[in-house]
Amino acid sequence: MAGRFETLPGGGAAVALDDVEISILRSLAVQLMELIGPGDEPAADADPLAALFAEGPSKPPSDPALKRLFPDAYGDDSEELRAAASDFRRYTENDLRARKREDALVVIRALDGLSADATDEGGVVLKLTPDESRAWLGALNDLRLTIGTRLEVTDEESEQLYRLPDSDPRKPMVMAYLWLGALQESLVETLMS
Repeated sequence: MAGRFETLPGGGAAVALDDVEISILRSLAVQLMELIGPGDEPAADADPLAALFAEGPSKPPSDPALKRLFPDAYGDDSEELRAAASDFRRYTENDLRARKREDALVVIRALDGLSADATDEGGVVLKLTPDESRAWLGALNDLRLTIGTRLEVTDEESEQLYRLPDSDPRKPMVMAYLWLGALQESLVETLMS
């Protein structure tokens, strides 16, 4: 099980993680939440119907990583498509941001709940319900998209990532990117089985 998700009886997934892996995953999830932003919490007496129709931003984010996480719905080839993309963003981005924050929060909470279950070797087995597994899949995807954007990863250069010299300052983030990809792939395989 080391480093790979496996299916749990009755659904869900499990993976063995050591203290370093837990620390890295938690740190990355917290950074993802900070990147996405805090979101607007509705007031306790707020009208739920009004909250449903609250408008979000109409322009794409300027940060390339956020632009990757919240892409335009349509190409910007014409004025009409740009207007449609703006409308789509205005009515969907707040919900999408909230879901991405919630996925990252599920990761953080699951990792924070592991400390009491530590083994003598310093590792633990993380067990996720089917719903938690889906949230983890979303968060792992968002983390990889963010890191890949920061590293300017392209399909043509992906093979070169494996051959970076240890002296390259991108090496730690590349290693995290590749590791998250392996975790994500094993979780997908687990959920499909």
